[in-house]
Amino acid sequence: MSDVFFVGCGPGDPELITVKAKKLIQKADVIVYSGSLIPKPILKLCKKGKLYNAAGMVREEIFDVLYKNAKKDKLVVRLHDGDPSIYGAIKEQIDNLTKKDIKSTVVPGVTAFLASAAALGTQLTLPGVTQTIIVTRAESRTKVPKREKISELAKHKSTLIFYLSIHLISNLVTEAIAGGYKKSTPVAVVYRASWKDQKIIKGTLADISEKIKEEKITRTAIVIISDVIDPKSYEYSKLYDKKFSHGYRKSKKTKN
Repeated sequence: MSDVFFVGCGPGDPELITVKAKKLIQKADVIVYSGSLIPKPILKLCKKGKLYNAAGMVREEIFDVLYKNAKKDKLVVRLHDGDPSIYGAIKEQIDNLTKKDIKSTVVPGVTAFLASAAALGTQLTLPGVTQTIIVTRAESRTKVPKREKISELAKHKSTLIFYLSIHLISNLVTEAIAGGYKKSTPVAVVYRASWKDQKIIKGTLADISEKIKEEKITRTAIVIISDVIDPKSYEYSKLYDKKFSHGYRKSKKTKN
């Protein structure tokens, strides 16, 4: 029996795939992939393997393909968009394989919120603004604990990032303001981050809902609420400050 590899293929741009992920896809005998979220150029890397589109499959069918082929000692890849650990539902798959004595290996990938930050040309933590990132989703069919309600998370006024929630943008805005964000707080929405049809919409909590409605974006977008998007002021990092010492260099004295 062979391991099953849970592989993240990145956010969309085929060139953002890791070397390890690329090699596994090229060698794979079987690939179960996450539908249209996987770019076609990445699927074309699979020269000899059989492809299964998970978009049309249920949990039991996916498991059956993974288990039976791993048992035959074939190289099996469960291919996820972005990174498998972010809303990838890999825990249940790995646990069920473990019950059948099949080992699993997870190969990380670049996730969409990092590709979104790159598209914005910014950083998500900024000295003097925030040192905290919260990654979450709005409540819909998937429930969230009461302590993780948007209005509760918003109390931190950190960088708040949403997956799978663009269709609920009005709810996000209402809850974020209820939690303490000012209406003037910057918001950025990145649609299909790193894909060729990537689109960036910027605004504030006061106007972002209307802008998204005008753009007719209802899926495949990351929402970022944070002052780091358009900071009024911030502090320089201490890391490269000449007055700051660390394990690799001493501080430099300044002349009077």
